[in-house]
Amino acid sequence: MIEETFVLDKNEVRNLIRDRKVVQLRSYLTEMYDADIAELMDDLNDKVMALLLFRMLPKLQAVEVFSYLSVENQREIINAIGEDDLPYLVDNIFFDDVIDMIEEMPAEFVNRVLINIPPEKRKLVNQFLNYPEDSAGGLMTIEYVRLTENMTVKNALDHVREIGLKKETVYTCYITNLHEKLIGIVSLRALVTEDPHKKIVDIMEQDVIVVSTKDDQEVVAEKFKRYDLLAIPVVDHEGRLTGIITVDDIIDVMEQEATEDFQIMAAMTPSEEEYLATNVFVLAKNRVIWLLVLLISATFTGSIMKNFSDTLEALILLGMFIPMLMDTGGNAGSQSSTLIIRGLATGDIKLTDVFRVLKKEFLISIICGVILSAVNFARIIIFEPQVPILIALTVSVTLITTVMMAKVIGGLLPIAAKKLKLDPAIMAGPLITTIVDALSLIIYFNIAQAVLNI
Repeated sequence: MIEETFVLDKNEVRNLIRDRKVVQLRSYLTEMYDADIAELMDDLNDKVMALLLFRMLPKLQAVEVFSYLSVENQREIINAIGEDDLPYLVDNIFFDDVIDMIEEMPAEFVNRVLINIPPEKRKLVNQFLNYPEDSAGGLMTIEYVRLTENMTVKNALDHVREIGLKKETVYTCYITNLHEKLIGIVSLRALVTEDPHKKIVDIMEQDVIVVSTKDDQEVVAEKFKRYDLLAIPVVDHEGRLTGIITVDDIIDVMEQEATEDFQIMAAMTPSEEEYLATNVFVLAKNRVIWLLVLLISATFTGSIMKNFSDTLEALILLGMFIPMLMDTGGNAGSQSSTLIIRGLATGDIKLTDVFRVLKKEFLISIICGVILSAVNFARIIIFEPQVPILIALTVSVTLITTVMMAKVIGGLLPIAAKKLKLDPAIMAGPLITTIVDALSLIIYFNIAQAVLNI
């Protein structure tokens, strides 16, 4: 029978600390998940209480909890603990977590951490910090099991037993030759079930999926998704094994990329800071830049209406339908762009699929346009009898054309952005709507002039 993990109430924590019930509190903490304790400390909003809670944890558990904490709380703990405890903390955190922590901290804290890292490990840290943060090199860890080609299965198992507890994963082991080049992988299952006297090279898989240290994190995430990987080896330009990336780190990347896309699609500058922890001026700055861009681009709509002012003055009724046409066009374009952006992000749509996308969106636009136009024509005739039939016809024809134009543009612009090595998410709702609004007005007034002889 599996017991439920105990979840501690924050108010109860405060009461236990205030009443100095250390034994009871420590007992409760040992029953909780490390991630839950870290969340509890982040939510306490009391630095002293959070530090007291951290000091009550056993050393090994404290290390695990530390890796889950927010950067702010990590900084507070590093600042508070003594010089004797810091080396133990830093030395027992997984290497990739040390890199993540250093990248987020101010220089004075980084120096204090680096001083407490052994010289050989410090050299590796400095090397890793030279990789771009969003590259495979910036994501990888050195906490993996490396085997050599001359090992037997027995030698390999002995090696795993010796170092396995200090590694982030042991389920896949990586085999290198004398020049440290990756030549294959072997699973722990194979090691356990094979003849102990067999050579590793006889049972290893040679067809290994790898990424380069310079590959973008989106490329890495795509390989994890396509091949259902738990870890992937990272090699340099000469094929030498430099590290691995584990699935827990790539899940964070996927969340980060999805958040970034949502922010760009909502016309905001991407930010990795938590919403509640971010200054209002920073949030405003992230939004106002795009709003200014869209405001300036929207002036084209006013210019178009000014150029066709004679047409509007000749028949005021035409102005009634402008909001509906612009809204429908923007909505139609946003539908297409959202689906294509998502398809590009997941790898379902490639750059070479541009003509397939064009054909599909064109057919969809005809179906949607005809249905919307027919419904709109009937609505005008039935509910707005004061509108002449030629104007109803003009609006309905414009609606078909606008929907067709919007869906094709909404489908093609994200692909064009991808081709130009831009983020397809910039071609989302707000920008597509602005473009479609201007084109819809041009189409509308030109059709009106042709049909109504204005």
